[in-house]
Amino acid sequence: MKVLFAAAEAHPFVKTGGLADVIGALPKALKGVGVDVRVILPKYKGIPEKFVSQMEHVAALSVPVGWRNQYCGIERIIYDGIPVYFIDNEYYFGRDGIYGYMDDGERFSFFNRAVLECLETLDFQPNVLHCHDWHAAVIPMLLQGHYRHNPLYAEIRTVFTIHNLLYQGVFPYSVLGELLGLDDSYFLGVEYYGNVNFMKAGIVYSDHITTVSPTYSEEIRTAYYGYGLDGLLSSRADSLSGIVNGIDTKIYNPASDPQIYTRYRTNLAKKAENKIALQQELGLPVAPYIPLVAMVTRLVDSKGLDLLTRVLDELLYYDDIQFVLLGTGDAVYERWFREAQWRYPTKLSSQILFSDALSRKIYAASDLFLMPSKFEPCGIGQLLALRYGSIPVVRETGGLNDTVHSYNEETGEGNGFTFKDYNAHDMMYTLRRAVSFYHKPEHWKKVTKNAFAGDYSWNVSAQQYMDIYNRILEQS
Repeated sequence: MKVLFAAAEAHPFVKTGGLADVIGALPKALKGVGVDVRVILPKYKGIPEKFVSQMEHVAALSVPVGWRNQYCGIERIIYDGIPVYFIDNEYYFGRDGIYGYMDDGERFSFFNRAVLECLETLDFQPNVLHCHDWHAAVIPMLLQGHYRHNPLYAEIRTVFTIHNLLYQGVFPYSVLGELLGLDDSYFLGVEYYGNVNFMKAGIVYSDHITTVSPTYSEEIRTAYYGYGLDGLLSSRADSLSGIVNGIDTKIYNPASDPQIYTRYRTNLAKKAENKIALQQELGLPVAPYIPLVAMVTRLVDSKGLDLLTRVLDELLYYDDIQFVLLGTGDAVYERWFREAQWRYPTKLSSQILFSDALSRKIYAASDLFLMPSKFEPCGIGQLLALRYGSIPVVRETGGLNDTVHSYNEETGEGNGFTFKDYNAHDMMYTLRRAVSFYHKPEHWKKVTKNAFAGDYSWNVSAQQYMDIYNRILEQS
């Protein structure tokens, strides 16, 4: 079984969100179940020099982008046993950042076409092309439109994974012919209010579609979560699977993590040493018996921050808790949390920055981890929190619903605390309920034991992907 992952980002080379974590970890898990898996990415300017210096030049070719041909270099590096290829073009990718340019439609049209073109020059011919999110979503359509006549490509099958349906890659109609080189017979498969929708192409032309949790696979077939594609996704329900993401449990391991203050396995006293050290580092009063609530998040509306801003003053004024927030995002939220720290300097630390090292310290130090998301396709934060014994308080949506189960004091089952409605006071009630159990050691030991006992690795999910690959190849 040979599988090529095509994506826009992958840890540790380039990362803006959870997609990079998936592309960094899932191939290693698939390799563990016998798949020869490789990854292909754009070669961005921002990739650290320590990786660039290790890259081996594999090939150079011309890639058609509509009526023009563009240079494409292929570089390769072996990382953690996984071959990773990089599409090199200074004009498209030699820029600061990854997304957000006016010509993103052209940049990623080039990337999609380059992935297919380079297969003739690589020493690797995949059985399955596994494409991730809108940035690689037109590969299945280009395969159908330009390459099926070639015996090299005739038997390749495609899987398309939706990591976040909100971001679809919508561009003007002219992209179809001028950049992708396809005629109007393909327009129906990408049409979105007169424009070209890359995400739609992946859904229409792939042999199988996956998304990152069973609950999210159901949610995106409704109007509220479907963002205009719910009808199409419903029509392909038989070829749609929800598979929960995992985390790299070797990298994220409180027993060996070099980034945290004190390493531990399940010892809550050792974990508490991390809380004391974080309180000291952030200038909060050292108070090991006060529950520490944390958020590590992008500061955007979809993360439920409007719920938090409505009730945080009440929580901090009346409740004996401390709160730590880490993240960057919308200026209005950055400003709000900075001002809130000024109002509650002994209870709130707002760290408006991006820091992997600090995030790990927060996972290890915090007692409770808040994720009141409006929607959450899978979520990585709650899995990391569980791994480090920080108990999640989450809204029952997407992958949060699949991975966090509300604690039942009668049976001792459950690894967190949950609420259903998108309501600030429901969130506050649930957080206060969690705090009440923090002060009941017999219950807190049970819920943290359940959290530590969970399997948050990619092992089960990798086998589910393997089953899908086998199924679509048998159908060919």
